[in-house]
Amino acid sequence: MKICIVNCFDTYEHRVDLLVNYFSNKGDDVSVITSNYRHIEKVYRTELKDKYTFVDTISYQKNMSYARLHSHWKLAKNIFNNLPKDIDLLWVLVPPNSFTKRAAEYKKQNSTTVLVFDIIDMWPETLPVGKMKNIFPLRLWRDLRDLHLNAADYIVTECDLYRTRLKNILNSKISTLYLSYGDRTLTRKIVNQNQDSNSISICYLGSINNIIDIQVITNILNSLSKKHSVNFHIIGAGENKVSLLSSVKRLNVNVIDHGKIYDDDKKAEILNNCHFGLNIMKKDVFVGLTMKSLDYFKNGIPIINNLKGDTWEFVENNDIGLNTTSGDIDTDILSDYIERYGFVEDFYDKNFSEQKFYSDLEEILQKIMGLNHEQKI
Repeated sequence: MKICIVNCFDTYEHRVDLLVNYFSNKGDDVSVITSNYRHIEKVYRTELKDKYTFVDTISYQKNMSYARLHSHWKLAKNIFNNLPKDIDLLWVLVPPNSFTKRAAEYKKQNSTTVLVFDIIDMWPETLPVGKMKNIFPLRLWRDLRDLHLNAADYIVTECDLYRTRLKNILNSKISTLYLSYGDRTLTRKIVNQNQDSNSISICYLGSINNIIDIQVITNILNSLSKKHSVNFHIIGAGENKVSLLSSVKRLNVNVIDHGKIYDDDKKAEILNNCHFGLNIMKKDVFVGLTMKSLDYFKNGIPIINNLKGDTWEFVENNDIGLNTTSGDIDTDILSDYIERYGFVEDFYDKNFSEQKFYSDLEEILQKIMGLNHEQKI
């Protein structure tokens, strides 16, 4: 089977690599067509990668900008206008929303190709702009995606929250496929054995952008500092980092800024000395599961979370952390966290291991074959 995977963002390349490994191990002819522009670093990539074709992309510096939308629109045109006509399975990661329009046009011209949309984010729903999401031009941006989703033979979503949002459009042609950050290779050590019982270490991992809620993070740290000596580890960077540092440095909190760290072993070393990871975003952000939460879980770190949807339910039903809305934390419940949260790693293994990803993918492909029994895929 000839399979082509289309992607825009290197941020989701790990998901693409899992797909490539799965199909390659099945003996399929699989290729990836993606942008040569790194979204986080805002630089061009120069390295080669097996099975990957990198397409020249117009650069942009601001995430919320016309330049970025124009870049995506041109990239979509360049990729889909040059796809081969003999693809058996076309797997398209969305956003950009313009990918759905171009993929739908390709499907119309190549009806035997099985088209799968993999919804890894939702624009404009994930933007913290409140009711503005429902007015022009953001409504038009959303419709650019929604009006072409039915062209797909099947839809895959990154989380159940997205699936619930789209199921009225797609009925039964949709399933959730959670990301995996790979299998765990290390077992978390118990940090309390070598730390002052009154000390607590909290970590924020990831981009410090316009969708994180700095006030809630500040409230959490302030609550904890009333009864504990708090160490606040920051791993990451972003346009709102100065604002975050300014807010928390007014508190009685020891801030340790590690900057950007991409090496998994270095991240694990820091996380191994932390009691909780922060998974905090603005309340009107439409996200069910974050990459940072998977990083926390893989490293055995329970979370303090305010995201609704998948993550909120995971925390409520599995004792893998604390849910909060305001950030006001009852510090008395933290003292027994080892007994309550010692199985965070087991939760990761059960829900986010590579084997779980491949098993869920296999089940989804069986559904696709059932819906397309007259096509050879």
